[in-house]
Amino acid sequence: MNGDPEYAQEFVDVDGGRLGVQVYPEPEGDAGAPAVVIWPAMGVRARYYRPFAAALRAAGLAVVVADLRGTGASTPAPSRADRHGYSELAGDVGAVLAALKRRLDGRTRLLLGHSLGGQAALLHLALDGTDAVDGLALVAVGIPYWRTYPGRRGLGVLPYTQGIAATAGLLGVWPGWGFGGRQARGVIRDWAYTARTGRFPRLDGTDTEAAVRAVRTPVLAVSVDDDQYTPHETMDHLCAKLTAAPVTRERYTVAQAGAPLDHFTWVRAGAPLARRIAGFASDLPPR
Repeated sequence: MNGDPEYAQEFVDVDGGRLGVQVYPEPEGDAGAPAVVIWPAMGVRARYYRPFAAALRAAGLAVVVADLRGTGASTPAPSRADRHGYSELAGDVGAVLAALKRRLDGRTRLLLGHSLGGQAALLHLALDGTDAVDGLALVAVGIPYWRTYPGRRGLGVLPYTQGIAATAGLLGVWPGWGFGGRQARGVIRDWAYTARTGRFPRLDGTDTEAAVRAVRTPVLAVSVDDDQYTPHETMDHLCAKLTAAPVTRERYTVAQAGAPLDHFTWVRAGAPLARRIAGFASDLPPR
């Protein structure tokens, strides 16, 4: 234990570093409850999701939250020597699932991704197969393609994202100046490519767009009101790529939450959303 009774802090070794994994206690009354593994947004620590993890447990789900590579308890910290990108983030999802295999065997298994974590979870399914996962929940995830933003917002998104990529390329790392926390330049390179083109980059020689189109895992795609980074239209653009998967497309509204929302604060007003995700998990075909 890490001294915090909410969860046990564990680690998974990858590529000379390690991924921090927070394992919450089982929900009361069901030792074989469906399990959800949460993948955070860019630069957001796993600990930030504690209120949402509590809401998911109250809704009857077993919960694990992983820190993205280089964030929170995960090492190493991004540096000029660290060039990992989307390919490695997708592989990290598989590494954590493999490490959790004994806990997950026999359960319904759900990946839940927020923002960059949602992209990583989807790319894992596209590149590494879907046998270990029964469903994918995407919350406040989108392709930040500049042409999809409403009104004139896209005219600012393009230079903003490409300026961040240029800075990361020049410095060898993104220092986190006002956006996203400190990040490896490969992550910023791949993220900026999606913002510029509306497409995922080729990864390890794979046509990633074609691989995403072939994903058949059921998806619950939820965009959030007043999301300043991935508004509803960016989620629509992402969902349009999922031509083979059964997609349930929904919006999480201020009225449903009973509180103000944005790209991050939904985590602290997520009880209704947690119940919806638990319902999605219960409707998935049993293993």
